[in-house]
Amino acid sequence: MKKKRIFDPSSLPTRGKKTGAVRIFAGKWKRTPLPVIDLDGLRPTGNRIRETVFDWLTFLLGGYSGKRALDMFAGSGALGLEALSRYAASTTLLEMERGVAQQLQKNLATLKADRGKVIATNTLSFLSQPGTPHEIVFVDPPFRQGLLEETLRLLETQGWLADEALVYVESEVENGLPPVPANWHLYREKVAGQVAYRLYQREAQGENHAD
Repeated sequence: MKKKRIFDPSSLPTRGKKTGAVRIFAGKWKRTPLPVIDLDGLRPTGNRIRETVFDWLTFLLGGYSGKRALDMFAGSGALGLEALSRYAASTTLLEMERGVAQQLQKNLATLKADRGKVIATNTLSFLSQPGTPHEIVFVDPPFRQGLLEETLRLLETQGWLADEALVYVESEVENGLPPVPANWHLYREKVAGQVAYRLYQREAQGENHAD
């Protein structure tokens, strides 16, 4: 008698479950490739862009020791993990998609990165609570979903930024300059295809300069 086959949903091909990889450029995990789940809408920051951004950051910071990083809409985690590899004091990665967050957690375990933390959450909900100041912040929301303006507002108003925080922002070229708070000063900007990427330096509200 034939055994009855039991249907197993996990045996079906699942859209968006293929994996790619990102590679860390510098620091303690230099050249380490890390798997990334390939989901619709997931846009890992390109290698050339990432190298440029970290050149800018390194020039301004000198080093990453003691700096706390926040990587929102983390996706592949390429930006936050790069900062951690370069000896940032800590990196918090926010990612709403459960499977992507689980892969990020696995990557941290592979690296034995005890200074990294993944929080599976809606980024805007998370930012709505009172925050802890960070010196390095990566803002790379899914495109064309209207998330950028509220993200930038909450970062400034809810206490997530250190006095002279550096904030990296990726946005759609067609939307022009992002609506950043008045006390964020543009340091550098470039365009690659449909992506505009910029680095801002925050000035603390009410900061006084002696003449």
